[in-house]
Amino acid sequence: MKSTAHSFFLNLALMLAGLLLAAQLALAVEPFTVSDIRVEGLQRVEPGTVFASLPLRVGDEYDDDKGAAAIRALYGLGVFSDVRLQVDGTVLVVVVQERPSVSAIEFAGNREFDDDRLKAVLRDIGVTPGRPYDKALLDRAEQEIKSQYVNRSLYGAEVVTTVTPVQRNQVKLTFNITEGRPAKITDIHIIGNQAFSEKQLTGLFDLDTGGWLSWYTKSDRYSRSKLNADLEALRSFYLARGYLNFNIDSTQVAISPDKESISITVNITEGDRFVVSRVALDGDYLDRKDEFKSLVRIKPGEAYNADEVAETVQAFIEHFGTYGFAFASVDAVPQVDQASNQVAVILRADPQRRVYVRHINIQGNTRTRDEVIRREFRQYESSWYDAEKIRLSRDRVDRLGYFTQVAVETSPVPGALDQVDLDVTVEERPTGSISLGAGFSSAEKLSLTFGLSQENAFGSGNRLDLQVNTGKFNRTFNLSTTDPYFTINGVSRTVDLYYLSQRPYQDQGGNYRLVTMGAGLKFGLPVTEIDTVYVGMNAEQTEIKPGTNIPAAYLSYANQFGYTSTSFPFTLGWSRDSRDSALVPNEGRYQRLSGELSLMGDAKYVKAGYQYQQYVPLSKKYTLAFNGEVGWGEGLGSRPFPVFKNYFSGGLGSVRGYDQGTLGPRDITGAYVGGTRKFTFSTEFMTPFPGAGNDRTLRLFGFVDVGALYGEDEKISSDRLRYSTGVGLSWISPLGPLRFSYAAPLRKRPGDRTQRFQFQIGTSF
Repeated sequence: MKSTAHSFFLNLALMLAGLLLAAQLALAVEPFTVSDIRVEGLQRVEPGTVFASLPLRVGDEYDDDKGAAAIRALYGLGVFSDVRLQVDGTVLVVVVQERPSVSAIEFAGNREFDDDRLKAVLRDIGVTPGRPYDKALLDRAEQEIKSQYVNRSLYGAEVVTTVTPVQRNQVKLTFNITEGRPAKITDIHIIGNQAFSEKQLTGLFDLDTGGWLSWYTKSDRYSRSKLNADLEALRSFYLARGYLNFNIDSTQVAISPDKESISITVNITEGDRFVVSRVALDGDYLDRKDEFKSLVRIKPGEAYNADEVAETVQAFIEHFGTYGFAFASVDAVPQVDQASNQVAVILRADPQRRVYVRHINIQGNTRTRDEVIRREFRQYESSWYDAEKIRLSRDRVDRLGYFTQVAVETSPVPGALDQVDLDVTVEERPTGSISLGAGFSSAEKLSLTFGLSQENAFGSGNRLDLQVNTGKFNRTFNLSTTDPYFTINGVSRTVDLYYLSQRPYQDQGGNYRLVTMGAGLKFGLPVTEIDTVYVGMNAEQTEIKPGTNIPAAYLSYANQFGYTSTSFPFTLGWSRDSRDSALVPNEGRYQRLSGELSLMGDAKYVKAGYQYQQYVPLSKKYTLAFNGEVGWGEGLGSRPFPVFKNYFSGGLGSVRGYDQGTLGPRDITGAYVGGTRKFTFSTEFMTPFPGAGNDRTLRLFGFVDVGALYGEDEKISSDRLRYSTGVGLSWISPLGPLRFSYAAPLRKRPGDRTQRFQFQIGTSF
């Protein structure tokens, strides 16, 4: 600061001296009529800039006052370090010396921040290439860069600037940065606590003294904003347990002399614990007091809970919003009896005015088109404000799965008391993935694989999937596209084209193949906001091409009913999705019922399946999730269920810990041939990753899986059930949702194949 002030006053003194000298020279000239004006000393500044700033023109009479005003005006441009006026007869000569300009800005030694981030900091204070060089601004630039490092706990960072003159009166600025080592929190102490242990209280903080994941979370780096958030969490903790008089008396943050260690001490006063004596409603409740009373979450006779009070107030405000009162005011007024440690809570409401929505403004969607978001909204422009419809709209946008964050804010319209705007802010995530690979084996020889998946193709909201595999025994071509708004009413259309040539059981060797070609058309009809009915038709042909080591079940089916089977299955389904997010659900329910009926062609069968998911939020951090699936298939007429339509179980998506698709019946050759009846149930307990705070994109989970698979002629019994348990990691990565699991089979039968570590890219369960 001293250096900046000194530089400022030095520049000011030089400017004043120049003004005085020029004024004295100007005063020595008798008034005359200017016949011409000539400018000398310009290098980069355009002459027009000088002429436009002069307060006189050719033909004007020059005098002392106009000369002084001209000098002041040219200095005011901020591009000249010296300005003088000379008189050559009746010609006024303006002699200037330009201040050097910044030609380039470079950084050396910076690792914590990239160059673009630091250039943005300098740009905000006016230090950019092309601008005049200013020593005062340069000093400020150094301080701003240091403050960026201080925010990252790099208190020992030093910044030294090198100014290098270059051609044409320019300078190059090089900021040499010595970052030093980050200051880490070594101690956090809370003084004054009696009801709760220090360990329990510091466990509320995002800041900590470090752990094995600190290199990723940087939770041991001090930040004032993080500390303020932690103190607020501490305050909320006490207020949620009845300590109305809780107070944070002081906070001391001490840094060691070497600027590498930080100690934090928080002094608190807990006060007494208060119990709620009664809850009363006061004010205008639109003659619907009974409705509002049902929303009260405050419980008389229990400790005062600030969270329950806040939840009740928010519930009241949202309920007012369903009737169009967007600016309803609800105040919870505590009436405290210090003598008995009791508190009465008075809920005073003022609905104020009813409003309607003028505009819905969308921002943050750099790729997704506005219409993709707008068509999910059930709150319309120029309609009465409805909080329930707005909440439903937000959930529908979130369930698209295109965004990591969706927020809707209400802002009043200036000058219109009965209007509001809705500001929708989204944060996009990558919705596509491309995979390209090559492999070589003695059996497959050279194989190439290519995959393209895009949930939001070209920002249109359409889904596109393409899978290609060129292996000798496993060749795949699958093209699928879904238009979720094929009609303006929200009817979706899905088109599938596929060709599969595979040998399902490669571990047994052989050269047999199963070739399937088909196409399908499916429509989704929205019945309610969360219910959709699906109808469609497929045309499919499957050919069993015999060869060595063909599974006996395939050969038996082919010998009885032919090696080629055609079918035209009719599909019917229903889904209901009330989850709060398709990407990282925390609460809500998902159900899906599907049916497939083939009455035409060689393969006649019926197939049905049902899936149920439930997410139960246990707290802000913890979620309990359930997933259940059942499947059933039956042959029609005199034919059995087609063996190539069997269900498979084991591995990801069913019972983890067992090799993929290896549960259930096997034929006499030992091949796993699947079954016609499937049952799977999974439970997951999800928690934030240690050290990652409340980040829902990186979570740990523990799970228990149960499942069984039965053949068409097998009796359903518990003997076939397989169990497993384990832990896993869920990460919403730039490549898409990743899930890793390590499972231990709890019930293993002879012949079972296990695989403890598994991973997938895709959705939950």
